[in-house]
Order: sequence, then C-alpha cells, then structure tokens
Amino acid sequence: MGKIIAIANQKGGVGKTTTAVNLAAALGVLEKKVLLIDADPQANASSGLGVDIESIEQGTYQLLEHSSKASDLIISTETPNLDIIPAHIDLVAIEIELVDIENREYMLRAALEEIEDSYDYIIIDCAPSLGLLTLNALTASHSVLIPIQCEYFALEGLGKLLNTIKSVQKYHNQNLDIEGLLLTMYDSRLRLSNQVVQEVNQHFEGLTFKTIIQRNVRLSEAPSYGESIINYDASSKGSENYLSLANELLTKNA
Repeated sequence: MGKIIAIANQKGGVGKTTTAVNLAAALGVLEKKVLLIDADPQANASSGLGVDIESIEQGTYQLLEHSSKASDLIISTETPNLDIIPAHIDLVAIEIELVDIENREYMLRAALEEIEDSYDYIIIDCAPSLGLLTLNALTASHSVLIPIQCEYFALEGLGKLLNTIKSVQKYHNQNLDIEGLLLTMYDSRLRLSNQVVQEVNQHFEGLTFKTIIQRNVRLSEAPSYGESIINYDASSKGSENYLSLANELLTKNA
C-alpha cells in the first residue's frame, strides 16, 4: 500500500508547492513510483511539471466530486516514475459544491482507494488555507509534512495548523501522523535564518527534518521551465537538498 503524504501549511509562500514537486521528483529518481495530486486551485504544481493547465479538461475537481475515476485522471510527466493528477482554476468552486454533501471530508480518501496500491508514495500539494480542500487532503493522508520558511513570521500560524491536525486526528483520521517539519528558504548568511532554525529545533525536537532547503536561484527558475529542479539542474544545491530530503524520508519509512 502506498503512503499518502499531504504537504500543508495555510501560510502562502513557504515553499509548499516547490517541496511537493521536487520531493515527488526526487522520490521518482530514487526509483519509487510516485503520484503527485495538485489540490491547490492555483495549479502551480501542475504547471511546474510542464502540464498546460489551460488545456486540462479533467483533474482534481473531478476526482473530488467523483465524476471520474482516479485512474482516468493520471498524466505521466517527464520525470521518471512520476505521475500527476493536475488541477485547474475550476477547483476553486469545489469547496462550495461539497458543503451540502454527506461525508464531504472523505471524498478524496474514497477516490484514492482504487489507485493507492499502484504507488509507493502519493504526495498531495494542499491549498494555502485550512478549508475543505485541505481537510480532504488531511483526512485522506497517512501523514503531513509541514514546510516552514526561515523568516520572521515562521512560527506564526503553525499553532493553528497543529490544532487543525489534532482535530482531524480526533474526528476524521486517527492514523494521521506528522511526517516532519521542513525548514525552507534558508540563507546561512542571515542571522535571522539561523535563529529560526535554532528556535524550530528547540520547540519541535525530533519532529524536524535534518535536511534544510536552502535559498537557490536554480530552484526558483525551474518552475518557469515546467521542470522539477532535478530535471532542470541536477547538480544544483536545490537538487542536492531535495534528494537529501527524499533519502531522509525513505530511511524514516523503511
């Protein structure tokens, strides 16, 4: 059975999609069969892997409303062993449409049952909110990975997210674990970056990944070419960081 990991943080700009895309690609390169689900209406994970989101007719929207089977929505990518279920801007409407549906928090979990055994890892890129889309992702997942940027407001909102996770564990998914906190956008020259690393490690000892994702120009450029960092520049610092994270994740789950 594949492991389902949600990449979540209701704060925007923390490196969530960058992590979803590049961790998925790194796991693929390390010969794991991976599916990336784009559950963010902005569809950045889809375009970041070269999917033309204007031409997408079916994706996560149809997956959540159960109008198409998961297996019919999968698109293969240029990255070895990596498939994607893309998103489209119409995903914005799903939260309103699911409101009156019974068991609305379980729509994604039910949709993934059919394909769960076909992959080693299923990575879900969540929207930057704690709405019904993110709730569906957390209810469907075995664990949640939380990216935290090494900046001033890093820990702001983290308490809220951890409370949401506790609530999901209590009411919807008692098997949900925290995979780990991932420090992103680290700049070793900045005292602030080092302070945040120290603070997070102090408060969340044992929960934080040893790998830290450093600020890297190549990492910022890759999405504009529709490529993961591993396809775009395999020798870059960003590529090294995400391969290190993938290895750490595999060791943890061995």
